[in-house]
Amino acid sequence: MRGAKFADLVAFVAVAERNNFTKAATYLGIAPSTLSHTIRTLEERLAVRLFNRTTRSVALTEAGERLLARVSPAFTELTEAVESVNDFRDSVSGRLRLSVSTLPAYMILMPLLRRFLVDHPAISLEIAIDDSTSDIVSGRFDAGIRYGKRIERDMVSLRVGPPFRIIAVAAPSYLRDHPMPLQPQDLQGHNCVRLRLPNEQLLPWLFEKEGDVIEVGVGGSLIVNNADLAIRAVLEGVGIGYSIDAYVQPWLDSGDLVALLADWSHPNHSYHIYYPDRRHMTMPLKVLIDALRRG
Repeated sequence: MRGAKFADLVAFVAVAERNNFTKAATYLGIAPSTLSHTIRTLEERLAVRLFNRTTRSVALTEAGERLLARVSPAFTELTEAVESVNDFRDSVSGRLRLSVSTLPAYMILMPLLRRFLVDHPAISLEIAIDDSTSDIVSGRFDAGIRYGKRIERDMVSLRVGPPFRIIAVAAPSYLRDHPMPLQPQDLQGHNCVRLRLPNEQLLPWLFEKEGDVIEVGVGGSLIVNNADLAIRAVLEGVGIGYSIDAYVQPWLDSGDLVALLADWSHPNHSYHIYYPDRRHMTMPLKVLIDALRRG
């Protein structure tokens, strides 16, 4: 297959997987007009329409679906074939794409990023922050890092980082004007900063003590959909927050936050790196997993 024809198929797969020319062009690093011309050229060469286009949507035709079904596995095989050559190199090279939720990006990846990239300068690492449970396969990600209980069962999953607890915290400025909660139920009288999950539900505030688990129906004037933004609001004294102990520990150590209800927390949580169960794992992913295991 000549280079131009292969590039046309790469463009086709990019559009087919995203159902969007603009997103596909951004992913490929080319102008949308160039991508549209590439797809038109491919359709003219094949003498068949691959996409139905409107001003608002892009969808595969029956012919396009059949082509994607044949081409996509072939691309996977080609990628794995190229990656297998890494076994014979002195240094690991290649592209590594990760889909990572907000807090593990800060807690788990950031502390090892510099050393990892210095040790493996031929690896091109791309990190996409995504707090949803989007499909890493359709997004063509090599792996993801998420809260362990939110990972699909058909994925290979390995714990990264130590177990953590979820605790209630507040800024001293908030506590100066509000009474200290002594029991989880006392939170119902406070302004609590709540987190909206990707499934549109609010994160439940659960607390456990000596095996006794309770859920508190908290209220408050602020709801956000990003865990880091929630804590930033708590630091500003907006209200009480509910977050991972390891993430807020630097602010607890500095005194910018105060842990509440010391005898109550929601324990036994962990983050996992996960990836599709394939026969051949890419070398960049292997060395990243090794780095995560070493901490």
